[in-house]
Amino acid sequence: MSETTLSEQLREIKRSLRGVMNGPVSASMREKGLAYKVNFGVELPRLRQMAAGLPHTYELAAALWKEDIRECRLLAGMLMPAEQFDDALAEVWVEQMRFAEEAECTVMNLFCHTPWASTKAFEWMAAEQPMRALCGFLLMGRLLMQGLTPSERDAQELVDQAQAAVQSGNLTLARAAQNALVKYEDRCGGATDGE
Repeated sequence: MSETTLSEQLREIKRSLRGVMNGPVSASMREKGLAYKVNFGVELPRLRQMAAGLPHTYELAAALWKEDIRECRLLAGMLMPAEQFDDALAEVWVEQMRFAEEAECTVMNLFCHTPWASTKAFEWMAAEQPMRALCGFLLMGRLLMQGLTPSERDAQELVDQAQAAVQSGNLTLARAAQNALVKYEDRCGGATDGE
């Protein structure tokens, strides 16, 4: 894809986003601390509709991710081809995430469809950085919903990391950890230690 075409695509996407901007939602998000350079307040279902009509290319997704625009960041995870997205780039994206919504959408639309997802889920759950740990628990929850059955050792690791997350005082992280445990219970049944 030529640079001109890519910049034209980015311009057209931003123009489309401006056309469906929701000012009250955008203002509400800003008041709640979602401080992007630009936040159009476009709802997720509308973003999914937009994504369906856009090219699902590495170049476009990578360019969208670099924008400090809420909707561009969310679209990036929807458009990135999972087979071209390696774990090294995932590390960069997680490092650059600032808001839980980015983590939730990117995990749901991209990370959970990669071949390295299970490995990163366990690695990230144990991370000290809250956003990285959040991605780990969100990813683990998604993988369990997709049919992952952890070994006994892995299940114990999940329980241990979830207990630490719940005690961390970070409510978003604690909620994601608890949700992952619920999905583990739903998937594998039986009680886990410490509950």
